Amino acid sequence: MPVNSFVEELRWRGMLQDIMPGTQEYIDAHPVAGYVGFDPTADSLHIGHLVSVMILRHFQRCGHRPVVLIGGATGMIGDPSMKSQERNLLSPEEIERNIHGIRSQLERLLNFDPSAPNAAILVNNYDWIGRYSFLEFIRDIGKHITVNYMMAKDSVKRRINPEAGGEGLSFTEFTYQLIQAADFLHLHRGYGVQLQMGGSDQWGNMTTGAELIRRKDGHEVYCLTCPLIKKADGKKFGKTEQGNIWLDPARTSPYRFYQFWLNVSDEDAARYLRIFTTLSQREIAQLEASHAQAPHLRAMQGALARELTVMVHGMAEYENALAASSILFGRDTQDALRRLDAKTFLDLFDGVPTYTVPQELLEGGIPISDLLTAHCPVFQSKGELRRTVTAGGVSINKERVHDAELLLSRADTLNSRYILVQKGKKDYSIIVVEG
Repeated sequence: MPVNSFVEELRWRGMLQDIMPGTQEYIDAHPVAGYVGFDPTADSLHIGHLVSVMILRHFQRCGHRPVVLIGGATGMIGDPSMKSQERNLLSPEEIERNIHGIRSQLERLLNFDPSAPNAAILVNNYDWIGRYSFLEFIRDIGKHITVNYMMAKDSVKRRINPEAGGEGLSFTEFTYQLIQAADFLHLHRGYGVQLQMGGSDQWGNMTTGAELIRRKDGHEVYCLTCPLIKKADGKKFGKTEQGNIWLDPARTSPYRFYQFWLNVSDEDAARYLRIFTTLSQREIAQLEASHAQAPHLRAMQGALARELTVMVHGMAEYENALAASSILFGRDTQDALRRLDAKTFLDLFDGVPTYTVPQELLEGGIPISDLLTAHCPVFQSKGELRRTVTAGGVSINKERVHDAELLLSRADTLNSRYILVQKGKKDYSIIVVEG
């Protein structure tokens, strides 16, 4: 991809909102270094962060050098942008644990190979902000930005205006834009960074940094933002009834991650293909045409789920997610079921009735006529169980049962703990063997 295509790439993808005058001309002229900041509020990124990650991916693909700033210092304060309340402060130990988790994820999403001419760089702003004394900071940074300038920022005005729902702003959060400005200055001087990128809620903080650099060093630097992403119905993107969709597989399994993208609306799928993948205009247009011809096949959602799951979790986990979906809809066998890890298995059958039995009950084997009536009331009576077995309507771990007196033991458990019972086509239950 040519170096000068970055801004146009963002524009056709719907990923460009604010841009300082002269930014595109400067980027078009030569490769540049640009940065995006991530505050380490958790030990994992979630899909809300993927917009910024994709900006950096496109930036690097266009020949530029991405610089990832992890806010070890700013994470101790909290950014007031788009928030009505001050968030809880994190301890240094929590910050360090979170940085470690985020770093490992970003290294899978960007090219940090030092042999690459535009290898990504990861920095922690605590390394320089942490060295400032209070007096040094207000002398070296604070004197160059007036209070009037800071008060004019929308993020500040919202917090101090009761009519806008603001509940006040502490001095701690008020200084956030100065610290972010100091970051831009440090990266400009130390790494040649000329561009800051991020969400549109960061515009005020970004321009403060550009103004600080202009006043201290007399240099022009640049900023651009991406619009905040919402679903087609206006609701917040990335939130579900279960909470955030995380990139960490221990928090959100690859199967649940895959299912999130697979189940988005048609309107959202068309936008998300542009924002969250590197598919070309032609490829996306072909998917849209295929979807228009056969909407029931959900070609856009399938491609979106594939691209995102492979990007974040790898091809093997994507194939596992496909296998899990096949199991759920009855097209696969016990072998595929046994290959699922425990978390994917539980995610796959989330919400089905669950019964618990002690492991002693399965010692030596127990007939399903007893297990599925007296101990786990999947059936109301042994007579109902026998009639359903005769009709071919009972399966254990995806294997059809032909004998109502079939013995089950610990050897029949999945992940040494679970037994999946299926009555009819879609009526599932899980037996949890404890001990």
